[in-house]
Amino acid sequence: MERGKMAEAESLETAAEHERILREIESTDTACIGPTLRSVYDGEEHGRFMEKLESRIRNHDREIEKMCNFHYQGFVDSITELLKVRGEAHRLKNQVTDTNRKLQHEGKELVIAMEELKQCRLQQRNISATVDKLMLCLPVLEMYSKLREQMKTKRHYPALKTLEHLEHTYLPQVSHYRFCKVMVDNIPKLREEIKDVSMSDLKDFLESIRKHSDKIGETAMKQGAKNSQSQSHYWIKLGSGQPKFPACLSNRHMEAQQQRNLDNIISQQPRIGSRKKSKKDAFTSLDTEIESTSPKSEQDSGILDVEDEEEDEEVPGAQELVDFSPVYRCLHIYSVLGARETFENYYRKQRRKQARLVLQPPSNMHETLDGYRKYFNQIVGFFVVEDHILHTTQGLVNRAYIDELWEMALSKTIAALRTHSSYCSDPDLVLDLKNLIVLFADTLQVYGFPVNQLFDMLLEIRDQYSDTLLKKWASVFRNILDSDNYSPIPVSSEELYKKVVGQFPFQDTELEKQPFPKKFPFSEFVPKVYNQIKEFIYACLKFSEDLHLSSTEVDDMIRKSTNLLLTRTLSSSLQNVIKRKNVGLTELVQIIINTTHLEKSCKYLEEFITNITNVLPETVHTTKLYGTTTFKDARHAAEEEIYTNLNQKIDQFLQLADYDWMAGDSGSKASDYLTDLIAFLRSTFAVFTHLPGKVAQTACMSACKHLATSLMQLLLEADVRQLSLGALQQFNLDVQECEQFARSGPVPGFQEDTLQLAFIDLDNSWISSPSGTGQHTSLTMANLLANICVSTQ
Repeated sequence: MERGKMAEAESLETAAEHERILREIESTDTACIGPTLRSVYDGEEHGRFMEKLESRIRNHDREIEKMCNFHYQGFVDSITELLKVRGEAHRLKNQVTDTNRKLQHEGKELVIAMEELKQCRLQQRNISATVDKLMLCLPVLEMYSKLREQMKTKRHYPALKTLEHLEHTYLPQVSHYRFCKVMVDNIPKLREEIKDVSMSDLKDFLESIRKHSDKIGETAMKQGAKNSQSQSHYWIKLGSGQPKFPACLSNRHMEAQQQRNLDNIISQQPRIGSRKKSKKDAFTSLDTEIESTSPKSEQDSGILDVEDEEEDEEVPGAQELVDFSPVYRCLHIYSVLGARETFENYYRKQRRKQARLVLQPPSNMHETLDGYRKYFNQIVGFFVVEDHILHTTQGLVNRAYIDELWEMALSKTIAALRTHSSYCSDPDLVLDLKNLIVLFADTLQVYGFPVNQLFDMLLEIRDQYSDTLLKKWASVFRNILDSDNYSPIPVSSEELYKKVVGQFPFQDTELEKQPFPKKFPFSEFVPKVYNQIKEFIYACLKFSEDLHLSSTEVDDMIRKSTNLLLTRTLSSSLQNVIKRKNVGLTELVQIIINTTHLEKSCKYLEEFITNITNVLPETVHTTKLYGTTTFKDARHAAEEEIYTNLNQKIDQFLQLADYDWMAGDSGSKASDYLTDLIAFLRSTFAVFTHLPGKVAQTACMSACKHLATSLMQLLLEADVRQLSLGALQQFNLDVQECEQFARSGPVPGFQEDTLQLAFIDLDNSWISSPSGTGQHTSLTMANLLANICVSTQ
């Protein structure tokens, strides 16, 4: 029973489902009935569904039949009316046909006119479209024409900008035309052409810069010299509080000293730099140049023609001579083309090669200052250009690259200067070279390059300069000593007297009181040598200028060089004069007098150095002058030479002695040779008036002792074997003449009988003769002669 209930329930559910499907079929569009029918066939009761469907169709047919039966009479009436309308429609059709025929006949001309109008309208539309297309293509053609014109006039960077606009703005709008495709294909070629031409301009620029580096450097160094002079004049005008200088110093040296005193102040002031453009200014000027570049500015070589400036006109800045636009244009072109790194590498490589060429000095550079000047000008010109490129481009060169080049340049320059300066033997050329190196260093220092090594090298050249000065002054002293007359300087007027006193520090109240004409005790070489020593100090001072040395260092350098001059050069010159074979006693006496006065002047030389260096002698580690020792040594050498010369003169007179040792009678006076010798000694000692007392006394005592010894040697000669009494008496007269000379006091300052002691050994050697007759005495022993004497009674 339960099974029956379940079957009944399932049947009810199936019937409800079939009813739902039927309703859905009735209400659903035919195109969408597929899913509904699928659900029927998916089930198992499609037979029963078909029965239901048949039943439903029969129901709808019955309903249609009922509706048709209900409206049949109305349908018949409608058909009747429709037949009536058909006749009317036929008649209307005939009327329309007639009307149409008439209309076609009447509108035939209008149709022809409308057709013509249609063609005109079509042509008008085509023309309008053509104009629109041409208006779209015309800017492209104009830009391309502008591009070709810029290429023709070598305005490469504007041409590149035009090419960019053409490629990215204009060509895309008309890219479907064939001529545009040709343009697009030519764009890479045009870029390469611009690239090659701009690189050619850069090569021309680099070649021109290489050739004109010396001109650029010369202008930069002139500007640097002018700036230095402006600074010097400004600070010198400050003047107040500066040390006073002795009257003998020239204005030039006073200015130099003032400048040295202000070195520390000036070093704190900002240096006057070159007229550099900022990066912004550089690129602004480049943009302006792009808009208004002329063929002339494109074709120039990078160097502007500048006439030689007059001395009173302003010196143009070094960078005003150079047109850097080829570099800027090429840099921008390569940057736009994405090849900036290639350009930078090429530029740096070429400039390195040029640097090596610039740094190679000519083989004869040391012969003239112009050789050094041209060498320095080229180096300065090279680095002025690189410095300007550094500050006006964005990374074309960097500080590391510049520093690397400068290190190489500095080492090669210093090596070249050491080599070539060693060949220089002219101190004036060495001094000019030093000034040129200082200007070279100061000019580059303005551009930010470190130059300390150059100044260190100048200290090495200073030693060479000192050696060349010593050689030069050796010749000067030699000429002075050779040309001197070794006679006291005569003056006949007050003017001449003051002139000599102005040249040499000499004070003598007794000489001042004497009437004119009168004589200075020294000869002309004293003021000349003194002034030459001062000139030497001046020369040393000139080299120390602008070396950024302290006053103590300058003072030490001058004193050491002056000591070398005194102890080596001047001392050697004096010794050579003293040792000359033809030097006379008068000359030696004058040399002693001269060196005495020069020795006294050493304190004035000390003061002179102190005044020009502003370093007090009491300062610790201050070198003292050795002039006193030099002149003392020269004087002592002259004194020894006087003693030697006197003895030689005495020997020359004694060679004239012609004793007849076997003479029977003696003469009534001393021998002629001895009389002449005594007269010579008197005149010689009379010249010793201005000599220091000890020198004259020593010379006199030495001469007397030598004379006594030589007379004794005459008796002791080996070939004197016999003596007559007359010969001994004559010899005794000669001895008495010598004693008389000693008693007469030829040189003041001896105590009583002091000079006679020189002859005491000769006097004590006499003993009384045992025979008063004229008989001959035979001597068998040489030492017996020392005991033979003749009675003076």
